[in-house]
Amino acid sequence: MDSGQPIKNPLYPVSLRMTFEEKANLELAAAGMSLSSYIRWRIFDPASPPPKHRGKQPVKDHVALARLLAMMGQSRIGNNLNQLAKAVNSGSLPVTPETEAELIEAARAIVHMRRLLLEALQIEATP
Repeated sequence: MDSGQPIKNPLYPVSLRMTFEEKANLELAAAGMSLSSYIRWRIFDPASPPPKHRGKQPVKDHVALARLLAMMGQSRIGNNLNQLAKAVNSGSLPVTPETEAELIEAARAIVHMRRLLLEALQIEATP
């Protein structure tokens, strides 16, 4: 569906080779901007403030986020909570000391995951 009209400001690709570490550092410095936008800004307008759309990546601590994701991947909390909800809704959940201990342990795990997520996002936890 070509309209026959010329494109106002055509963009031309430029290739740049760099090491894995250089690219990782560039992505970190770009802080969520596309690499293309970040490089254009740094080369052609470095004195200006960064474009407003910076910060699409809210994660500040990737190590903490990785720990959280690993913990969530190993846990069956979602499945277990779903089973508990079904048992509660059907009235078949016996409240034994073992059940209570498991619920307390699940709550502790959820609180721990919340702390890790807040740490990864560098957000102050509210009491």
